[in-house]
Amino acid sequence: MDETVTDARLATWEFDGARAWLEEARRHPMEPLAAEVWVTDPAFEYVLLVKHRVRGWVPPGGKVEPGEGPRAAAARELLEETGLCTELLPEPAAVAVRSYRADWSPTLGLSYAAIVGRDVRLSGEQNQPAAWFRLDAGWDSVFPEDRERIRAYAERLAADRAVGSR
Repeated sequence: MDETVTDARLATWEFDGARAWLEEARRHPMEPLAAEVWVTDPAFEYVLLVKHRVRGWVPPGGKVEPGEGPRAAAARELLEETGLCTELLPEPAAVAVRSYRADWSPTLGLSYAAIVGRDVRLSGEQNQPAAWFRLDAGWDSVFPEDRERIRAYAERLAADRAVGSR
């Protein structure tokens, strides 16, 4: 739980009053905790998504298992769902509160980020393909707000990289 609280505080962006929600939730059992990875290409024009059977196209991610930290869960889910084993950026991208299933109460989700070339070979889970999508195009998802959130984050990464290269 300590890693979750730290990463929630470090997240670049907060959505849905997630930090206040987390403080309240810490007083009660919090299940499940979710982690995902926003994977962009080096030009910050594409995002890597997986086709979930219910949620549509979403970032690779899933439930944090007991005894596992959210960063480790995000990396594990990325590997399982896309075949990618890559370093996550040090600062979490976002923290949000949402319901991932109709029978689950809203829970905390931490979004991490990675930058990967689009020429890498993808190998996802069976019946859950992974594919690159342009950030300026739409995709079918039960979380339509993700497109704008990920696009804005990618723009920030691109701006930071441009400033750093001067």
